[in-house]
Amino acid sequence: MSLKDTINEDLKNAMKAGEAARLETLRSIRAEILKMDKSGMNREMTPEEEIALLTKQAKQRKESIEMFAAAGRQDLVDKEQVQFDIISEYLPKQISQEEAEEVINKIIADTGASTAKDFGKVMGAAAKELKGKIDGKIIQEIVKSKLS
Repeated sequence: MSLKDTINEDLKNAMKAGEAARLETLRSIRAEILKMDKSGMNREMTPEEEIALLTKQAKQRKESIEMFAAAGRQDLVDKEQVQFDIISEYLPKQISQEEAEEVINKIIADTGASTAKDFGKVMGAAAKELKGKIDGKIIQEIVKSKLS
């Protein structure tokens, strides 16, 4: 089942159950899906595009949480955290930093990278391999530490 179908089905269930937070979050995801549909693709989204859409939504919530926390608005932090958790349900299972390091070590060995000049080559392969499974900032930090 595509992300669009899953979201629509979960949206109906959230309406029936009266889950306001879930309903609001699913509507925002659905709005992004509809925006992509109307962009003239004339095809279904690929799994990679679905993950990218959800990752973008999760990243927005994460940034909002940080900003609201810095402003001392715990009520808004809690609201955004609930939405982040709901979006995370649709993302692939997140891997730990240790598992990401193992993948990056293998990429470094496969590409023969050894210096900071090889950063782009390793980062590109790592980002492709780990897309949606771990935050890009963490990937970048690991690659930098391994090549410096």
